[in-house]
Amino acid sequence: VQLQASGGGLVQAGGSLRLSCAASGRTFSVYYMGWFRQAPGKEREFVSAIRRSGGDTVYADSMKGRFTISRDNAQNMVYLQMNSLKPEDTAVYYCAVSLTYYSSIPGRPYQYKYWGQGTQVTVSS
Repeated sequence: VQLQASGGGLVQAGGSLRLSCAASGRTFSVYYMGWFRQAPGKEREFVSAIRRSGGDTVYADSMKGRFTISRDNAQNMVYLQMNSLKPEDTAVYYCAVSLTYYSSIPGRPYQYKYWGQGTQVTVSS
C-alpha cells in the first residue's frame, strides 16, 4: 500500500486545515486508517484513526472536539479536518494504514504497517 499525504501548511492559531491522504495498491486489505504526528524532538503521537469498514473512529484526548477524521472508501482517501488549531499542534502529520485486525481501533505506531511521507503543519501564535 502506498500513501500520499497532503494539505499541510502555515495557519494562525484558531484556524483550520484539512489534511488528505490518498491510498493506492492493496487497499482492499486495509482495516484501519490513521493519522499520527511528530513534533521536533518528540515521539510520534497518535492523533486519530478510523475503521475502513463501518467508519467508527477514535481520537487522542487533546484532539477530541477539534479534529474530525473521515474516509471515502470509493476514492481510497482518508481526511483529517483540523479546527481551532493551536501552536502545540505544530508537527509533521503522517497518515498510516493497518492491515491487521484488532479488537479495538489501534493507536500505536507499531500497529500500522504502511506510512505516508508526512505533511508539515505549522500553527503560528
